[in-house]
Amino acid sequence: MSLKQLMLGKKIEQRKSTLADLMIKEEGFATRSKELENALSEAKTDEEINTVEESITTLENEQKDVDEKKSTLESEIEDLEKELEDLNTKAPSNTENRSANQQQSQTRSEAVVGMKVNKGFFKGMERSAAMEMVKREEVKTFLTNIRERSFKTESMQMRAVEGGNLGIPDVILGLIRDNLHRYSKLISKVNLKPLGGTSRMNIVGDIPEAVWTEACASLNELDLKFYQLQMDGYKVGGYIPVCNAQLEDSDFNLGSEVFDALGQAIGLAVDKAILYGTGVKMPVGIVTRLAETAKPSYWGNNERTWANLSSSNVGQVTGDTPAELFANLIRKSGNAKANYGNGSKFWAMNETTFTELQAQLVTFNAAGAIVASVNNSMPIIGGDIEILPFMKDGDIVGGYGSHYILAERAGSTFAVSEHVQFIQDNTVYKGTARYDGRPISGNGFVAMNIMGAAPATSVTFAPDEANEATPEV
Repeated sequence: MSLKQLMLGKKIEQRKSTLADLMIKEEGFATRSKELENALSEAKTDEEINTVEESITTLENEQKDVDEKKSTLESEIEDLEKELEDLNTKAPSNTENRSANQQQSQTRSEAVVGMKVNKGFFKGMERSAAMEMVKREEVKTFLTNIRERSFKTESMQMRAVEGGNLGIPDVILGLIRDNLHRYSKLISKVNLKPLGGTSRMNIVGDIPEAVWTEACASLNELDLKFYQLQMDGYKVGGYIPVCNAQLEDSDFNLGSEVFDALGQAIGLAVDKAILYGTGVKMPVGIVTRLAETAKPSYWGNNERTWANLSSSNVGQVTGDTPAELFANLIRKSGNAKANYGNGSKFWAMNETTFTELQAQLVTFNAAGAIVASVNNSMPIIGGDIEILPFMKDGDIVGGYGSHYILAERAGSTFAVSEHVQFIQDNTVYKGTARYDGRPISGNGFVAMNIMGAAPATSVTFAPDEANEATPEV
């Protein structure tokens, strides 16, 4: 390979790494945009509105700058790759002088450039960008610390038992959150609030009606009430044993395996809690709130009046024909009220229920072709459909996601220990996150079943065996 080809390859790799950084930065814009949207809805004074407006302008300018830089980089990468392809085409076919090591190195280099990771924690990222990430000094230090706590590199013999907390680099924390959003299908549908400590959240009550009167008459006093929710913070997480043989692989494989598994485990638990959380050492779920027939103990004194929604917002939806079934589905979903919501809805169900909806709504178009009117969104009703395997067949739960407040706590940590499963030759990693959450009032959601049964009001959570009381002997 000529020097020019090597130089072009290096330029392509450098620009793709920069592009990956911009994409990570761009993903953060969505979170900031949602925070500003919430701040704008809560702004009351001109000063507060102006402050939010300035922040929106700043965000828009940053987005524009990133878009321009991305466009420039993508154009440069395209030109460089074309130039490199032309050189590779013109290169002499005789490679007998090239050593076996050089051939293998070139093959690996060409395979990395432009390829994307198709599984694991770095799924969707270009492989070159992902490998560049684990080469960063702070990430390298983090992974090296894991290795040093796991085994002795000289002669690969286990060291004395040792464990400790590891600080996670900011770039990895960002990816953990992005992957949690990917693995948790509902966390992006609800009102996510980053909070610290035990927090109280003020909620504006029902909007009073203004009073018409004479132009010069006295104004009437309006009754505007504020209600308050108290948020705690519960821990969700666990530990994952990793075979020590995997620790001898590359840093890329180590990071991918550990982070991907932890992200999936926590994401699954978060989704379950948003829908069916019991409120005991976990958030209160949407269905849990709807199924209540009496005022629960967690209901605070400063909250709005509790209402029994177990009949109006929970029940079966039936119909002798597909048209009748769907008409009744629309009527039942109408019990979810948009007050305090942003108008965005979601509907959670399992694969069987989704397939049944498709089967019920199959029609023939003008050309005589079969058309299923369900394409990952609810026809007429509107709202994204999210497939969750732990739900009961026929159950559909959904409504206005912004009615659900999910408080996210800081302080995500990893720790590592080799003595927990020493005999199994495993190193154990743990991961934790902290959340609390509950519906604002509950009337923004409904729980329905379209297969002739009552909707499930609970699911089985992974048992907290590590903290169960030990029976007395």
